[in-house]
Amino acid sequence: MRKLIQGIVAFRQNLQPEYRERFARLALGQAPDALLIACSDSRVVPNLFASADPGDLFVTRNVGNLVPPAASEQGPSGGPSEAAAIEFALANLPVTDIIVCGHSECGAMHALLRGRDRVESPNLRSWLRHGEGSLERLGKDAVLDPTLAPHNRLSQCNVLVQMENVKTYPSVSNRMAAGQLRVHGWWFELKQADVYAYEESVSRFVLIDEAEAASLLQRLE
Repeated sequence: MRKLIQGIVAFRQNLQPEYRERFARLALGQAPDALLIACSDSRVVPNLFASADPGDLFVTRNVGNLVPPAASEQGPSGGPSEAAAIEFALANLPVTDIIVCGHSECGAMHALLRGRDRVESPNLRSWLRHGEGSLERLGKDAVLDPTLAPHNRLSQCNVLVQMENVKTYPSVSNRMAAGQLRVHGWWFELKQADVYAYEESVSRFVLIDEAEAASLLQRLE
């Protein structure tokens, strides 16, 4: 807390005039064009690795970047927060892209590999059931990099499964069918601070370097 409080004072003292103007405009409303679903892990900072400014991303985060399928939205543990974020983003914001972003060294993936029954916290144990599909797919998916540690392969697999779960929401599938929405999978590698994008054409995650970025941007046009 000490660092956070001191940081707030430093932010207030050093905030550049252009940022004050930006926040003044944002106070009137937000218009992000992307919804990013990320893990709660403190080491994963989407605005930092994407060089995004305030107002650029609508972000929802949870343990394991999990998205319960729309059909499982039953009761408080079914994932109403994720459903609400998706529905709000598509109904109220100019969102044209949804990104599911996993990362290396994810504690949720470690827990799934060890077995949910070994998780002591009842709420966490219940929540991680939404990652069981990723665990089942892990042994069947040949697209994952065999050089990665098992928990990191699971993390990449989890991104793919959660992308499919996102598509179960009618607001998502309807807009995709109309060509108004795209769903992407990203994976953040902590050690090198590299971001990878899932490329369906080659069935693997590809490093977003200058060449890959140019390819991605060309397809967005």
